[in-house]
Amino acid sequence: MNWVIDLDMKGFFDSIDHELMMKAVKKHKAESWILLYIERWLKAPAQSKDGEKQERRRGTPQGGVISPLLANIFLHHVYDSWMQKQFPDLPFERYADDILVHCYTEKQAKYVLERIRRRLKQFGLEVHPDKTKIVYCKDGIRKGEAKHTKFDFLGYEFRARECRSSQTRQYFVGFNPAISIKAKKTIRQKIRSWQLSKRTPMTLEEVAEWINPKAQGWINYYGAYCKSALQPIKRMLDYQIASWAMRKYKRYHRRLVMALRWLSRVYRRDPKLFAHHA
Repeated sequence: MNWVIDLDMKGFFDSIDHELMMKAVKKHKAESWILLYIERWLKAPAQSKDGEKQERRRGTPQGGVISPLLANIFLHHVYDSWMQKQFPDLPFERYADDILVHCYTEKQAKYVLERIRRRLKQFGLEVHPDKTKIVYCKDGIRKGEAKHTKFDFLGYEFRARECRSSQTRQYFVGFNPAISIKAKKTIRQKIRSWQLSKRTPMTLEEVAEWINPKAQGWINYYGAYCKSALQPIKRMLDYQIASWAMRKYKRYHRRLVMALRWLSRVYRRDPKLFAHHA
């Protein structure tokens, strides 16, 4: 399908009407004690750092473990069920308040977006004017022009990319996902926050134990599609380990090239030591 509605809701977790939320939960015939606790969670006052309490009449608790579950129950009735009845031929994906809707034409996408906007407004929700857009899935076959030709979803950036056919082994331009620029930036900031070069009391094996769970998690998630896009992250990890070695061992002090060569020898000697190199 050539077009995608990339939809985001404005202040979703702060905008949910408590009364409507309770009606949605009651449709699942929850026990009375469950309804009691959910209502208490929703209406519990928020306390600021200076101790002042603020009454809440709308929204779900920020950071509360129950918030995503309640949000999904609410949107299941407000959006999912409605979409399946109104537009049964249009597939969509939703993760909390991030939504994608696939359409055949731009005209259809504009019409569906307006219908969704009116539907959400009935329940006190608003489509985000800046983050919501209609995207043309431009690739080697779909060569038209549009204002937006890419979108981000769940940490992946979907856009035109060079691919190779598994059958013919020939290259072509497809519309495919890979780790997004925003996700890469977040990971880089996380790696810098480790301050690995200052952890000189640690052994090489301890450094590997420190890095591997995080690195393996990123690889498992973002490596599902276009694994080669993770190379900049892997290189940054190499440089961080090399920086640690430059402060750990005097012979590599201020000698980045020598430290990287040493790291290459470590990889050859024990290829499974670091998850991002295994």
